[in-house]
Amino acid sequence: MIRTLHKMGIRSEHAYAAGIASIGLTVASWAASWFTENTARADRWGIFVGEWAPTFFALGLALRMEETHEAPEEEGVGPQRERLGQQYADVHR
Repeated sequence: MIRTLHKMGIRSEHAYAAGIASIGLTVASWAASWFTENTARADRWGIFVGEWAPTFFALGLALRMEETHEAPEEEGVGPQRERLGQQYADVHR
């Protein structure tokens, strides 16, 4: 699923921005509900919207790992893999 999101053009920065925006939306929805309705409903709205932020940040981390991961069958042996191979060879001499 993460690879599909990545191929669709969604990057980790987009998910991080959505997480930060959802924090702001949490405060805004809580305040709007606080002034128009009762306290219990305002708290429920704030909690509901507030649960989105960790999800977006987790998606951001997964997308970041997808961005830095180089699949050998798709891109060949990348420089990161070559460095790891060299470090392995240096340690086991």
